[in-house]
Amino acid sequence: MKRLIRSLSFALGLAAFALGAHAFDVVDERGVTVSLPQSPQRIVSLLPSLTESVCALGACGRLVGVDRYSNSPEQVKALPQVGGGLDPNVEAIVALKPDAVLLAKSSRVTQRLEALGVKVLVLEPKSHADVRRVLDKLDQVLGTHEAPKVWRVIDASVSAAAQSLPTSAKGLRVYFEVNNAPYAAGESSFIGETLARLGVKNIVPAALGPFPKLNPEYVVRANPDLIMVSVRSAQGLEQRPGWAGIRAVREGRICRFSAEQSDVLVRPGPRMDEAARLMAQCLTDKGQR
Repeated sequence: MKRLIRSLSFALGLAAFALGAHAFDVVDERGVTVSLPQSPQRIVSLLPSLTESVCALGACGRLVGVDRYSNSPEQVKALPQVGGGLDPNVEAIVALKPDAVLLAKSSRVTQRLEALGVKVLVLEPKSHADVRRVLDKLDQVLGTHEAPKVWRVIDASVSAAAQSLPTSAKGLRVYFEVNNAPYAAGESSFIGETLARLGVKNIVPAALGPFPKLNPEYVVRANPDLIMVSVRSAQGLEQRPGWAGIRAVREGRICRFSAEQSDVLVRPGPRMDEAARLMAQCLTDKGQR
């Protein structure tokens, strides 16, 4: 009889474990513990880099809505858009009945969504290390077990891009303009980290922050060898006061990236390997001294 009772207790314990096996907790970048009853099957992503990360991990089919700027991979373009990432349409999000919403720290709707009973995960990569950590966190949430492989591909591809550069491109002094305010990508940004791995010198030091707004005169004084800029903000660049004398402008060493290429370059996510190849191609084409 005692043996039977023990067997029944063990069986009941296994059953209870099985019922709760899919429930788990995850700590997001606020330090908040989010309890999920199971791996989310209906996801809304409000940041392009997070959208791309979900898809890179093989879970694109779980996305039911995205922000207006999420445009890669191709299949997410058919998904409902719920507005901008910072201040999206809460009603539209709730109507999609998501199991989880992925968004940045800067989003203004986190508390409103939580008050409505929506599970929210705050994840915002800003550096190479962040990208790896977010991939690992999403891997945990999605149960995909793909993050190590995805990161190995990214890391190896950035290294390969660096190795592809001619010796003449190494050590070039580069100015990367994010937009024409002008905001620049500094050494401490994920873009700056990629440039460093490519072996070039960023004219914007880490002390100024990851994406500082510069006085245009700063760039004139720094006199970069090469400029990387989006076609979105490159118009009239040569006519800016004093810029005609910058070596990069004077010698035509300006890489103007298309809108699609710029999306790749400015998103800290699984396409950082592609971004490194774009930068390396620019340095190869324009960096010959």
